[in-house]
Amino acid sequence: MTASLRLALCLALVLLATGPPRAAGQGEGAAGAQRQSIGPSGLPLPRFVSLRAAKVNLRTGPGVRYPIEWVYTRRGLPLEIIDEFESWRRVRDWEGSLGWIHQSMLSGRRSALVLGKRRLMRRAPEDRAAAVARVEAGVVGRLRRCLSGWCRVEIKGFEGWLRRSEIYGAYPGEEVE
Repeated sequence: MTASLRLALCLALVLLATGPPRAAGQGEGAAGAQRQSIGPSGLPLPRFVSLRAAKVNLRTGPGVRYPIEWVYTRRGLPLEIIDEFESWRRVRDWEGSLGWIHQSMLSGRRSALVLGKRRLMRRAPEDRAAAVARVEAGVVGRLRRCLSGWCRVEIKGFEGWLRRSEIYGAYPGEEVE
């Protein structure tokens, strides 16, 4: 028995005994709580990833025989994986669109999409902290860390903090290290 098979069996036994794991900061009945389970890949579902390439097809089903519904043209764009089938991942984008993308087109590198309107990136995770930069809605940056309702992001050479509610790419209550 290989080490990876032993690990998968142990995880399955733990899940049967304790139920699915929850993201940090999530309790029973928490508003917007995101329940997690382990997918066939051994990784948690749901989870955030980013686009590995500048042109990625979103398909209606898990395979190349399914029609292309949309073409993403922004490398690094965050997406949420909500299901897995063989080497295909069912994803949801910031607008709620659903479809399938081949795993080779996705990266585990975390990113964030600025939502809504122009935002102030702050030097520290507090409303009164000095501004580092103004960032436009739709800008994509690298997600560095999240804690207590704030996320540290790097966007075009600037690094600072945005409220979690101002970005797409992290769950409420999730701690990202």
